[in-house]
Amino acid sequence: MKYLETKHERNAARITTLISIILLLLLFVVGPQYLDPPEEYGVTVNFGTTDFGNGNRPLSKPRKAIKEQIEESQPETPKVEPTNSQTKTEEIITEENTEEIAIKKQKEAEARAKAEAERVERQKREAEERKRREEEEKRKKLDNLIGGVKNSDGKTDGGKGPDNQGENKGQSNGNPYAPSYFGGSGPGKGNVGYGLGGRGKPSREIYKQDCNEYGLVVVKIEVNLQGNVIKAIPGIKGTTNTHPCLLEPAKKIAESHKWPSDPDAPARQIGFVSINFDLGQ
Repeated sequence: MKYLETKHERNAARITTLISIILLLLLFVVGPQYLDPPEEYGVTVNFGTTDFGNGNRPLSKPRKAIKEQIEESQPETPKVEPTNSQTKTEEIITEENTEEIAIKKQKEAEARAKAEAERVERQKREAEERKRREEEEKRKKLDNLIGGVKNSDGKTDGGKGPDNQGENKGQSNGNPYAPSYFGGSGPGKGNVGYGLGGRGKPSREIYKQDCNEYGLVVVKIEVNLQGNVIKAIPGIKGTTNTHPCLLEPAKKIAESHKWPSDPDAPARQIGFVSINFDLGQ
């Protein structure tokens, strides 16, 4: 059987030979680099070469033999069993730690309880202080309504008097329960005002008119030690409408006022109540 007779067979043979040469070259150029035989690592051990030798230099021993010799040369450490005294000491230490932990927890609980009590007490003091400030503010507003009082710095909370001076007319050491007479324009429409020195804020009721009138009605009142109105005279100076259908409900409203009891107040303290009626009220 003949080979390479045709042109195609010869070309294929050339190409195959060329590829084989290229692959062979690539194996030498980019192939794995290694030594044959491979390079040795570790410690060289001389086991001898013949049955005879000369000199005093000892032969090297294998690592395993050296390790075994070292272990044999070291004395064995005796095992010490724990004694009863050591066991008791550990138990005592454990009991002491438990007691200390219990004491520590108790102290922490007491500290938390104390902090909570202080917080509650602080909130209570703050609430009392806030209430005191509110009462003082209300008292100042009431005093301003009935004539004004002097502050600790000697100044007044608004002027009061018939002249143009910026002070409260009267004496700083005057009677706080002195009679209070109406001298202003009255409250806004549909509202009720009052004046009674040193007695605080009263409670009251509202009575409607039977007609369709409007205007301001001022009522002179007398109040006893218990804070009750024992006498009411409607239509005094300052009244703008004296219609009977306004005077009657104004008198009832004035008589319904009730101030806090004050044993230091006069037996009959004079003040006023002003009602500014609006249409249909």
